[in-house]
Amino acid sequence: MLGQPAAVGKPANRALTCHRELGGIWCQNFSMSAERQRDLFKARPLHTPFQAYSAQTQKGAAVQKIESQTSAEAPDPDVTLILPAAPIATPTHGGRAKCLQRLVRLDLPVPCTVALSFRTVLRIAHGSLPGMATILQHFDDDALLCVRPSSEDPDWGGPGAILNIGMNDARYAALSETLGSEAATNLYLRFIKSYAIHVARLDPDLFDSIADDGRQALAQALLTYEEEAEEPFPQTPARQLAEVLRSMARAWEGTTARLLRQAKGAPVDAGLGLVVQEMALGLGNGECGSGVLQLVNSETGALQITGRYLSQSQGRDALQRGAASLFLERDPRGPSLEELAPEAFAQLKAHAALMRKRLRAEMQIEFTIENGQLHILDGVRVRRSSRASVRIAVGLAQDGIITPQEALLRVEPRALSELLHRQIAEDAPRDVIGKGIAASPGAATGRMVFSAADAQSSAARGEACVLVRRETSPEDIRGMHAASAVVTERGGITSHAAVIGRGIGLPCVVGASRMKFHLRRKMLVSEDGRSFREGDIITIDGTKGEILAGAPQMVEPLLDDSFQTLMAWADAERDIGVRANADTPADAQTARNFMAQGIGLCRTEHMFFEPGRLTVMREMIFADDAEDRRAALELLLPMQRADFKELFTIMRGQPVCIRLFDPPLHEFLPTDRAGLRDLAEALDLPVSDVTRRVEAMGEYNPMLGMRGVRLGITVPEIYDMQARAIFEATIETSRDGDPVVPEIMIPLVSAKREVEIVRARIDAVASAVRSERGVDFTYRLGVMAETPRACLRAHEIVQHAHFLSFGTNDLTQMTYGLSRDDAGRFMSDYVHQGVFPEDPFHRLDTDGVGELLRIGAERARAGRPHVTLSICGEHGGDPESIAFCRAAGFDYVSCSPFRVPLARLAAAQLAVRDKIE
Repeated sequence: MLGQPAAVGKPANRALTCHRELGGIWCQNFSMSAERQRDLFKARPLHTPFQAYSAQTQKGAAVQKIESQTSAEAPDPDVTLILPAAPIATPTHGGRAKCLQRLVRLDLPVPCTVALSFRTVLRIAHGSLPGMATILQHFDDDALLCVRPSSEDPDWGGPGAILNIGMNDARYAALSETLGSEAATNLYLRFIKSYAIHVARLDPDLFDSIADDGRQALAQALLTYEEEAEEPFPQTPARQLAEVLRSMARAWEGTTARLLRQAKGAPVDAGLGLVVQEMALGLGNGECGSGVLQLVNSETGALQITGRYLSQSQGRDALQRGAASLFLERDPRGPSLEELAPEAFAQLKAHAALMRKRLRAEMQIEFTIENGQLHILDGVRVRRSSRASVRIAVGLAQDGIITPQEALLRVEPRALSELLHRQIAEDAPRDVIGKGIAASPGAATGRMVFSAADAQSSAARGEACVLVRRETSPEDIRGMHAASAVVTERGGITSHAAVIGRGIGLPCVVGASRMKFHLRRKMLVSEDGRSFREGDIITIDGTKGEILAGAPQMVEPLLDDSFQTLMAWADAERDIGVRANADTPADAQTARNFMAQGIGLCRTEHMFFEPGRLTVMREMIFADDAEDRRAALELLLPMQRADFKELFTIMRGQPVCIRLFDPPLHEFLPTDRAGLRDLAEALDLPVSDVTRRVEAMGEYNPMLGMRGVRLGITVPEIYDMQARAIFEATIETSRDGDPVVPEIMIPLVSAKREVEIVRARIDAVASAVRSERGVDFTYRLGVMAETPRACLRAHEIVQHAHFLSFGTNDLTQMTYGLSRDDAGRFMSDYVHQGVFPEDPFHRLDTDGVGELLRIGAERARAGRPHVTLSICGEHGGDPESIAFCRAAGFDYVSCSPFRVPLARLAAAQLAVRDKIE
């Protein structure tokens, strides 16, 4: 058989006579006397190993049926010897079985292996076993076997491998002579423990407490098994194999296993195959052992031989902590396999290189050396970090093993989010004190602070801090910029903290409602009842949505040449544009660095919260008439103009879409007593008057109140000032280079008349600026469609617009009647119970909200065929949502700057898959 190790010779005579007593083995040459053993184990009738099972009369019908299956039976088409031409496929037999067949085709030294199909394993789980003779006929009578799982995707997991099947009293006696008593004892003891715990499902504590200290431990293990299982340890390979197959099949079909693999993305009906392989023992008198090898570093993706080898071992013993493992290559830190067995190591490297080339992937090889002879037992795709996945895919393409298009498909878009931010090291201990919604990826550590002012003070001292808030408001923006991370009690994926966090690359967890936030006492109580006070160090993992105590080890972000190469390949393939949502010059620079094709949404209101502007904004709000409002806005005009000039300069040559003022005015007013008193002092008004005015401006439902275009129509001076700032910045920036063509977007439109009114005023401002400056310029006017009515009447609205950008955050909120800030309180329960397949603020609802988008797109194109269509909500950075937009004919998507690379890759993958199909 291909790669099969030489059969262990049978002894000519038996110098070691073994007996069974209470299921325990005792031998005539034990150091302990037979009489002493009988005292210890309470003597029972003796059986020779050849009598142990043939004479059993207590066995039930099931055991007798298994025994009868050792006779010849008709071959089963789903029980297949792995040969080069065998009918084995990943969807029917699993990835491991198919990989082993590929290794056989490469003429690598793979031990004899039989593959059981998904269908066979499912039948086993329901009580119908295949004939054991059908399987065992492919192996030598004295061969030991192992069984390994073979699921369609190795990431879905599966039951652990069982080694040394077929080990019994007779094989123990034979191997004691050929391998030595110690090696034979270790083999048998290992199998008994594994079988007892994982197959017979006996109490693990009983067997874990048995020390691996020789034949006395072996006798104790056999005795313990017999007492717990109420039968002697199985002796026939057929019985052992049948029970192992049954146990592994049932484990896969169990509820816990099903839920675990579904959490990893496996379908409900995912199948499991099993492979039965002849053991290459890794034990013996010559150089024997086992190990694993791979050609890349799993963390970095760098080409580097990694792995370990352990003499006189089996399976993955070499990777266990405390094992006296050897390095593979020569290493100054210690001995290596290359020095110990240079020929075997050279063969191993050659086999690994061949597997990389022919299997077109970086593989981890499990191998065994038996008396100097190398055996390849298994090959699995190397597990890799996010940064490694990019480097590995690009490396394979650059070496000509795969195409650049295939390299694009091999990187999960969401992996790029981890690549762009600091992350907690995979092996770092995690003391989780609370969980919430993973709102902005990355991880950061700092001392807890409970106000934006304290965050700014902490930053001024050079101390990292984590801002803890019940929920954030626009007033907290300065504190968010100063903090290393943010955690809030309330909020969802599109809440204020989440949107700002993603925009500036700030790790953020929102909706941590199971923790207790005591802001007045400046204390946070964990889900398990522990208290943390201001100044205590915590860590926010915005990728997983966890809050941790202490400061675990971090992994720094890495944007190397491989990342840049992958992104260049992505841009060459994708057929939909990707812009960024950027509110500040810093956001714009980040977007530019990530190769965004312009700014798709600039929220101008965030600019008004900068120091020195908020007081002026409040004066404008408190103005009694239009003249007073204009006077206050005159002070804001040069500030806005400077902002726009900087944006245009950074994004030179790329479009910049500026959304006019959107939020209700009350967001700019204080609510606490100290803030009201400061405002009264600034305005030279009594506190009572200020308080009364602030309360009068409150709205029952401000998100559906006087905001967006409604504010622009009722308080037009704000839009007049912003339009003038945009046009003047356009003229000044265009002097130094290519002309700037700004895009002005009107928010929250529901009717064409709203657009007509606002457009007339903006056109008037444009004419005034042209006349004053004596310079001509162009601009594009568009509409932000974020109400259901705007989608339904899009054919009318686009008559007065150059572009239509769907704001899917608000559109989802209005379609569902859900508050996007409060939905996080119950959304996990809704998703868990199947009300929604996913949080609609996180993944676009392509049925409900999607239908409105399709209607809006179709009617907009009908009303103005060449109108530009896009989405600028947070869905713009979600791969599944991008697929919808591309299919619906949108021109571009816009998302947070740090999600731009993700969107570029996702769009490229969609285009590549279309070409393949």
